[in-house]
Amino acid sequence: MEFGQKLRSLRILKNLTQEELGERTDLTKGYISQLENNQSSPTVETLEDILTVLGVSLTDFFSDHQPEHQVLFKVDDQVKYDDPDLGYHLNWLVTESNEHEMEPVLLTIEPNGKFKTFAPSPSESFIYVLKGSVKLSWGDQEETARIHESLYFPATQPHQLSNPFAKPVTLLLVATESYL
Repeated sequence: MEFGQKLRSLRILKNLTQEELGERTDLTKGYISQLENNQSSPTVETLEDILTVLGVSLTDFFSDHQPEHQVLFKVDDQVKYDDPDLGYHLNWLVTESNEHEMEPVLLTIEPNGKFKTFAPSPSESFIYVLKGSVKLSWGDQEETARIHESLYFPATQPHQLSNPFAKPVTLLLVATESYL
């Protein structure tokens, strides 16, 4: 990976705009843009300042070794959990997803079953119904989503998914932070 692209990727990974990085290093947004587009080369001192803000050493920045990041998660990688008392089956689609910003799971709720109740949190949830229908109780509000419909809500109120219907429901649930 070339210098500018590597710098841009690192800045984006740290969730900084060019302007924010410039402010933290006493550089202009334009100069950061020039560096990222390989139109300029920084001094060693300037590069050290930038990398300090980005939390990376010079050695690590110039290392050809890229940290391994799993991209493909095969069926054998997935973790399954069944709760026969509440009547649901959970399948974590991404290994160690609780360490990431999103946690995708495949959830099946049996007829008259329910998923556990969640207390309010700063997370957000997205649900896409693959098969059947699901009821969301969210604070004082209730919504029913059917096949190919979705739900999206901030988890700022107590909430629970249930299946008061005669057929199982299968859905894709993606939550931010530590939802599950």
